[in-house]
Amino acid sequence: MDHRKSRFAVASLLVISLLVFVSSFAASGPKTSVNVQILAVNDFHGALETTKSTGGAEYLATYVKNLEATNPNTIFVSGGDLIGASPLLSGLFHDEPTIEAFNLMGLDFATTGNHEFDEGVAELQRMQEGGCNPVDGCQDGDPFYGAEFKYLASNVIRTKNGHTLFSAYKVRSFAGVKVAFIGVALTSTPGIVTAAGTAGVEFEDEADVINATVSELKQDGIKAFVVIVHDGANVCRNPDGDNVVNATDPEIDVFIMGHSHSQYACVVNGRTISQAGSSGAYLTDVDLTLDRETGQVTAESVVNIPVVKADVAPDPEMTALLAKYKTSADPIANRVIGTITADITRGGIESALGDVIADAQLAATSAPENGGALVAFMNPGGIRADLTYAPSGSEAPGEVTYGEAFTVQPFSNNMVVMTMSGDVLKLLLEQQWGGGCARLQISNGFTYTVSQSAPVGARVSEIKINGVAIDPAANYRIATNNFLSDGGDGCTVFTQGTEKIAGVIDLDALVAYFAVNSPVAPGPQNRISILP
Repeated sequence: MDHRKSRFAVASLLVISLLVFVSSFAASGPKTSVNVQILAVNDFHGALETTKSTGGAEYLATYVKNLEATNPNTIFVSGGDLIGASPLLSGLFHDEPTIEAFNLMGLDFATTGNHEFDEGVAELQRMQEGGCNPVDGCQDGDPFYGAEFKYLASNVIRTKNGHTLFSAYKVRSFAGVKVAFIGVALTSTPGIVTAAGTAGVEFEDEADVINATVSELKQDGIKAFVVIVHDGANVCRNPDGDNVVNATDPEIDVFIMGHSHSQYACVVNGRTISQAGSSGAYLTDVDLTLDRETGQVTAESVVNIPVVKADVAPDPEMTALLAKYKTSADPIANRVIGTITADITRGGIESALGDVIADAQLAATSAPENGGALVAFMNPGGIRADLTYAPSGSEAPGEVTYGEAFTVQPFSNNMVVMTMSGDVLKLLLEQQWGGGCARLQISNGFTYTVSQSAPVGARVSEIKINGVAIDPAANYRIATNNFLSDGGDGCTVFTQGTEKIAGVIDLDALVAYFAVNSPVAPGPQNRISILP
């Protein structure tokens, strides 16, 4: 072979390739924009396992990986309540499985929802930093290393030093274009978790903090802003409403929302707004085009993608993670605690399940040695699922497992018995009907009438215990959970109770009730008479 000819041929090919590249570059010009994809979930609540309505972590992980493969400039975020109020598979292990699941999914940032504070600030910090639970240790036998993603909380301030609990924001650069991600908690969080849950921190106004943070970041030349806020304002349905979106700097490009468990996605006045339901039923996909010279967003679109387990394969890494925890959890979860005669649901002002739970709490607190309660109150927000007659697993129809009961009441609240005068008791009931308190579920033997058209503060009448009208001047022992006892869900009248004593865990009360009263029928829903 003539090596000179061979070298010439190779050189010629290199020159031709270079010319083709230069010609192609000259024809297309330098790339002037960059495309960024933002994936988001919210209110996942530790819903790791696949159900009839959700794909669980195994299928959500596949959706995330498939979408990430379409764009290397992808960020994955959570709009809050990633953990808390979780089913047993996550809740039994203090939500460590959910943190590990989202580590596997490559979550980048998560704002703090109200449920992130269910077990207190120190426990939330453990979720971020790792370490064994101070009471239960590392239950699965392995170290817990914490979240590989970063929690953001621009408006959660430590009272001891004025610093934010977590970083206020993070900035990512895509082909030289900077995008700021700002995390914001719900301002009203202290009113919807236990007082112990938010001890040591305070929550500043969402819009004020967002505007101040954006103003600061503008000084650094940033032009693209994504706010991840645990606030359910549906601007898609109410574009002109009084809400956090409309109260903030118009240069904010994207709002990832949470808290209300709604599903919406839209672009209003050049701003992308979305919320992806709850429990991983949807995955938000926001696509942005950024100008590389100006740093501005020039185009945007958003869609909520249903996570349909029939359409993809489960992620094998996630399957292995869940199997590890199920090995420990299943013997506890599958224990049958009793039976029901039909579905017992939580819908309505007075729900069938609300009646049953309040009855269980009264049974646990009515004995003199347990507080001597005459009536029990339950907040509807603490009832997280229905009890269904059809089996959810290996149990027989009508059987209720510990895992199902845990899913209904996952907060491990203590019962509290206190003394209230008849006057204060009426004030509590009135607070439900125009005063901001949740519509409480009540136990058997307690009845009252509400006239919705009457003036606020004078809507409740005919308050009776076991058929006898209450005496405004007499004292009565009443029971509730420690969340309500501290004034949670806007029911601040509970804080006027006196002679408070703590009792059993609310879930234990329900389990004990089923052991004695099975089969349990749906509550009669006849304790509150509602007039126009």
